[in-house]
Amino acid sequence: MTKEIEDKLDEIPIINWIIRLVKRIKIPGLLGMSLYDVIEMYFIGIVKGALTSRAGGIAFSFFMALFPFILFILTLIPYVPIEGFQENFLVMIEQLLPPNTAETVHDVIEDIANNRYSGLLSFGFIASIFLMTNGVNAILGGFEYSYHVTEMRSILRQYFISMAMAILLSFILVFTVAIILYFEIGINNLKAAGWLADEVFWIEKGQFLFFVLLIFISVSFMYKYGTKEVKHYSFFTPGSILTTVLTILMFKLFAVYVLKFATYNKLYGSIGTLLVLMLFVWINSIILLLGFELNASINYLKKRQFKKHD
Repeated sequence: MTKEIEDKLDEIPIINWIIRLVKRIKIPGLLGMSLYDVIEMYFIGIVKGALTSRAGGIAFSFFMALFPFILFILTLIPYVPIEGFQENFLVMIEQLLPPNTAETVHDVIEDIANNRYSGLLSFGFIASIFLMTNGVNAILGGFEYSYHVTEMRSILRQYFISMAMAILLSFILVFTVAIILYFEIGINNLKAAGWLADEVFWIEKGQFLFFVLLIFISVSFMYKYGTKEVKHYSFFTPGSILTTVLTILMFKLFAVYVLKFATYNKLYGSIGTLLVLMLFVWINSIILLLGFELNASINYLKKRQFKKHD
């Protein structure tokens, strides 16, 4: 923020008091830098980093990778020795989707499940790996074009890291679904033994907790290894927390928006479902970048302070 803008804000009675208060709050680990410095650097990154344009690129590539990702998971399911795993996976995918889109997407998923190529060496399975790699690669590319990121990987190295990350994120999802399935079995056993009165309450709360953990761990993993510049910092970061909280709020608010205000289906018919889904992915892409920008801003301030003390 320029000195001119700071002088203008200092003339506003309530705002200048808030700014002076925020400047007094020191952030641990930033060598004396204040909360004001972090907020200032954060908004500079958002304004000068073309956030919405980067989110648009991520949303398009991620949307194109969505169904290949489902194909990849469905091909792995026969190798998961858990009864009812596919049904629970499909239910979880539908729960992650916005309202009024699950029915249309369900038909596509059913078609993929019934007509998928069998075997881990089939052309469809291998193609799905490359397509979902493109989605993750777009996310990492969006990270690298941050205003505060200056170091970039080579194109080839970035692509192979994206592929490894896409596969690992897929296994995290499979593991989460398996944990949820065993959790539900455990809750039902406790109810049968007379230890619980209402298993539905505990199942719903458990599913929500695992869903939050899935988001938090996946986002932390992408932030940790998403760029060359920030990989040396901690796994759990303020950006991960911000993204997780905003994602949960977005899920709730977006559901209300689709049910109460959105009229895409009335205006465009069945294609309205794709518009809602694309908007949903775009908003999530913005949230993902907002969390990364917070981490990038903090890392930039750390580097600047370390240089001053050298």
